[in-house]
Amino acid sequence: MVNCGTPNLNRRPFESRTKGTPGLKPKQRQARVLEFIEREGEVTVDALAADFGVSAETVRRDLALLAENGAVLKVHGGARRMRLHAEGTFDQRMDEAAAEKAEIARKVARLVAPRDTCFIDTGSTTLACAHALSEIDELTVVTNSVRIAQVMARGQGKARVHLIGGLFAADNGETIGPDTVEQIGRFHADYAIIGVAALDSSAGPSAASFDEASVARAMCANARKIIVVAHAGKFGRQAAHRICRFDDIDMLVSNEAPAGATLLALRSSGVALI
Repeated sequence: MVNCGTPNLNRRPFESRTKGTPGLKPKQRQARVLEFIEREGEVTVDALAADFGVSAETVRRDLALLAENGAVLKVHGGARRMRLHAEGTFDQRMDEAAAEKAEIARKVARLVAPRDTCFIDTGSTTLACAHALSEIDELTVVTNSVRIAQVMARGQGKARVHLIGGLFAADNGETIGPDTVEQIGRFHADYAIIGVAALDSSAGPSAASFDEASVARAMCANARKIIVVAHAGKFGRQAAHRICRFDDIDMLVSNEAPAGATLLALRSSGVALI
């Protein structure tokens, strides 16, 4: 993550550029505000109002719009650069929200029927889902996760498991890269069961890893229905790599419903909340 440091919030960031340009259109002004926040990390309403020669209320509207679009994070008296979520190791994530993941897994198992075909991507939440799904009879599972492949193959349901090849990433116990994505395209599935690092009203579901996002996108592209699994701690966060849009998702399975802008975005996109 970028370290924004400790900016001097009282200085006049745009004085040399914007003084004497009160006629800027809102989109031009917002672009300049975003340029400064990206460069310096943080800005105050008062400083921007003085620099642009506009009211504090006008600046607040600009910042509210930028925040709604996911470009900045609003804070008391101003805004700062949006910090992207970065994940810990797989073992660290396994210790997080274990009860919530188990609840999600039980819900997912009620959606899948015997003899269905499922893509399941790598993740601590999807691994919890695999433990529940492994009891369903005669599933066909396509996964890039060695852990998930083992759980499904050893389960009472006697799943038929296809472990996708590719470059092996040891920490997450997964295969990644162009070969993995190409092989996924050889399959079609009833469901893509996809874990996420973050889920935000403007950015949608996203992953912290480019390679994992590429795998998830390939699975989504070859599935009849997309199920995103995420506990409530993932809501309102953004990660670096978008997986899909909200209107691509069929179901969001979580331990609790999201709120605010995220809930509105999901409902307007027709996503079923499970």
